[in-house]
Amino acid sequence: MPVHPAMAAKFPLLDGVPSFGALITDPAFAERRAEFERPPVPDDVPDVSTVADRVGDVPVRIYGTGSTCLVWLHGGAFRMGDLDMPEADRVARELAHRAGIVVVSVDYRLAVGGVAYPAPHDDVVAVLRWARDELGVDRVCAGGASAGGNLAAGAALRLRDEDGWQPEVLALVYPVLHPLLPPAPASLVARMAEVPAILHFPPAEVRATTENYLGGPVSRADGYAMPGLAVLDGLCPTLVLTAEYDDLRVSGQVFAGQLAEAGVDVRHVVVPSMLHGFLNLPPTLAEVGRAVDLIIEAVRPAGT
Repeated sequence: MPVHPAMAAKFPLLDGVPSFGALITDPAFAERRAEFERPPVPDDVPDVSTVADRVGDVPVRIYGTGSTCLVWLHGGAFRMGDLDMPEADRVARELAHRAGIVVVSVDYRLAVGGVAYPAPHDDVVAVLRWARDELGVDRVCAGGASAGGNLAAGAALRLRDEDGWQPEVLALVYPVLHPLLPPAPASLVARMAEVPAILHFPPAEVRATTENYLGGPVSRADGYAMPGLAVLDGLCPTLVLTAEYDDLRVSGQVFAGQLAEAGVDVRHVVVPSMLHGFLNLPPTLAEVGRAVDLIIEAVRPAGT
């Protein structure tokens, strides 16, 4: 499918912007950034109860009630993002409201100011243990978007190895799971030709993101930092959602294949017409709403 028209209509706003970094930091592009980030369709945000809490030093925001908990992790290249971004707050509200579950959104430490792996990973492991031991729910699942998908998978692997326990289900949305991207198939290269260059993730940028997270060269990565390097046998059932127009899709796609080879129950769905970061868009867009439905199907107990 072509790029969703709601997104393609915004591409002219990027003309003359030298980089995505410039778009989000240069005051000269502030108006264009605001228009680019403005939701392309009306949105009706669910009214869900929220509670601010802390797990040790880690701030969390708890949404809704229920017997199943989803620990949810926003993206942002390990160095950006917060609990108020749509990919965190809007998604958590929608999942709690529509699925009747508890969503715990995690304000893990970002890889800035000298912070690096394993600090963000440790935060997520701590919150999952807390949800399992102290939240009073029957089931704990984990999921996240982009860097958050990496953190969810890495934490599940560590808990499998250290505790002999892991989340019931993983829901990984456009995740980055390898220190460097596997080679892209020709079909993905052709699709990305339709997307402005500043919305691409070239190899040098992926390497720089990985090295910033690791606090050093990519050779430092282990299977908890980059789950695509891990032994995946025995991992819990996993949903992988990727975006059709996303250089990073190849990481999720290859990881899904690795899971299948390891005998893990895995489902991989490419969300058509979408770009990386589509969970920042309202679920009133059909493709985004369907992605949310797939997460709900994955984490909710069978028969409910």
